[in-house]
Amino acid sequence: MTTYDERASLSDLTTTAERVRRSVEGVIEGKPEVVRLSLTVLLAEGHLLIEDVPGVGKTMLAKALARSIDCSVRRIQFTPDLLPSDITGVSIYDQQRREFEFKPGAIFAQVVIGDEINRASPKTQSALLESMEERQVTIDGQTYELPNPFMVVATQNPVEMEGTYPLPEAQRDRFMARVSMGYPSPEAELQMLDVHGGLSPLDDLQPVAHADDIVKLVDAVRHVHVADSVRRYVVDLVAATRNHPELRLGASPRATLHLLRAAKAAAALAGREYALPDDVQGLAVPVLAHRLLPTAQAQLNRRTSEQVVAEILHRTPVPSSASRAAQRQQPPMAAPPMAGAHLAAPPVGAPVMPAAPAGPPPAGPVEYGTQPPGARRL
Repeated sequence: MTTYDERASLSDLTTTAERVRRSVEGVIEGKPEVVRLSLTVLLAEGHLLIEDVPGVGKTMLAKALARSIDCSVRRIQFTPDLLPSDITGVSIYDQQRREFEFKPGAIFAQVVIGDEINRASPKTQSALLESMEERQVTIDGQTYELPNPFMVVATQNPVEMEGTYPLPEAQRDRFMARVSMGYPSPEAELQMLDVHGGLSPLDDLQPVAHADDIVKLVDAVRHVHVADSVRRYVVDLVAATRNHPELRLGASPRATLHLLRAAKAAAALAGREYALPDDVQGLAVPVLAHRLLPTAQAQLNRRTSEQVVAEILHRTPVPSSASRAAQRQQPPMAAPPMAGAHLAAPPVGAPVMPAAPAGPPPAGPVEYGTQPPGARRL
């Protein structure tokens, strides 16, 4: 169990994360939002799916993030002939010792890069399900723990669909967030010609953080405070995807957990010990959109999952400014005062209301209202 002295402080977290961010941005020019989302997923103990057209730097981002941390890294090139045992490992019979010996596969690393994951067969893709969710591998009835920290960074192309197998819903749901690189701006592309024109910047990239530092930072993110109103806001957003008329499959309870963890990591990267609704709003699209399945009518209308999530964000009430101000304080240790204790005493001669039945006071409802000043509008 990690004690308070062993836990990384918030200043240590922001300092280490800033070093990693600068290291990755030295390779990936003009994409600060993508780099920040990658760090958020790493500190939230999630996995990242990078989806975009070829040649925009998907694999370069995964390699830069992995090399910026002093940890074990494995790269898997997914192809149609890749076997599940190539990923998880296999037991080989040793004739000299007359016993089976387990040979670990490529999944036994702290950062696993899966290149073009949708080119492998569904049988091979399913080999990642247990390792991504439970961080373990079971071979021949024997369970092997994966190292800590553990993160899968997978890439796939939305085009060139010949010879590819779409990721099933269960596989996509394992990824905490999906991000698209997008084409760089002309200024960033011009800078890329100067930086990448000669040698690859990955050759000179040195680790700026150790794996043990990441473990402490992850533990610090777990202790970020989330108020009840923000938790309710996360639940309301996910529940709205399950009842939306343009979606035939909404987000799962795992998506609720992933959205909450990502919001806590984003708050820690911002230097706060508490999460805000703004953190949830900024991560709702990358965390929820790839898990949703639009209806056939929505596809005919060219409605994307990202547009549906943006609409849900616009319609779902945000916790009021009074609730948000209360989040900036640490949760009180003493019991809250009784409802109505701050009211003035009734005037003399006023009718006396009957006393409430004995027992604990009922929990007050979550306070919702209109969009507070400064809230992000999508």
